[in-house]
Amino acid sequence: MSTGGTVNWIVFDYGDVLSKPSLARPDLAARMGAPLPEFEKAYWDYRIPYDAGSTPLEYWQAVGDAVGVSVDEAMSAELTRIDVEGWGHLEPSSRDLLEALAEAGANLALLSNAPVVFGEWVRAQDWSRLFRVTLFSGDVRCVKPDAKIFRLLLEQLDAEPADCLFFDDRPSNVDGARAVGLKAQVWNGADAARAWLE
Repeated sequence: MSTGGTVNWIVFDYGDVLSKPSLARPDLAARMGAPLPEFEKAYWDYRIPYDAGSTPLEYWQAVGDAVGVSVDEAMSAELTRIDVEGWGHLEPSSRDLLEALAEAGANLALLSNAPVVFGEWVRAQDWSRLFRVTLFSGDVRCVKPDAKIFRLLLEQLDAEPADCLFFDDRPSNVDGARAVGLKAQVWNGADAARAWLE
């Protein structure tokens, strides 16, 4: 497989790009004893601070406060486990693409808005070896599409912006990457990415 001409690094987002969409939110709402619509709103309303480095307990207590549920450390730990597991399923087509690229000698990196605990989980998975660099927003307390996180990525890659191709499902993150000078494409599935790379 070709790796995109002059591109030296291929960088992927994780959630809804490499992973299947999480189906855990109904289970999380049930564990909290909260109505799903109210829970889902709070889940996303407080997600950016969590992705930017707040602790699981801080996050789940903020969600709990929003839905009128008290969250202690034990409940926080259980909610975190369910949440991480929900995001923990790679799309088989995405894994096949990563393995083909790695076998072709491509330099692969992962850049994800995700909390510290999720980054720890990813790095413990066998497929994480396919990536030479993994960067999670929680570790650097900065989230996409902020230019700072793309510059931090480039430092870790020791690369120029134009040497990198970035795939993300959110157009705002693609725009943020392009603003820093990276080549970037909105993710439309592994087959589309494969065709684009070839």
